[in-house]
Amino acid sequence: MYAIVDLAGQQFKAKKEASLYVHRLEAEVGQTVEFDKVLLVDNDGKVNVGTPYVKDSLVKAKVLSHLRGDKVFVFKKKRRKGYQKMNGHRQYLTQIQIEEIVTK
Repeated sequence: MYAIVDLAGQQFKAKKEASLYVHRLEAEVGQTVEFDKVLLVDNDGKVNVGTPYVKDSLVKAKVLSHLRGDKVFVFKKKRRKGYQKMNGHRQYLTQIQIEEIVTK
């Protein structure tokens, strides 16, 4: 059984006991969070697609940790002009573990 969930504008495939890295959530470590924007639920071959969301479905997850992703370098250059610029960025992430997919 799995579900496709919309979290902060991104879609994630949520399976039970799966660990996901999502954009930073406003929740404490160890807290349980619920996501109700479920787009699709597959229950052993029986697919339920929402319009746009599946009614009476939610995904429960536990917050494991808050961390930062790998550094991404952005390098800009214009040839023969003497212009070059280097920037770096590290995204704030939250690691969650899917505990349960509830459908009614």
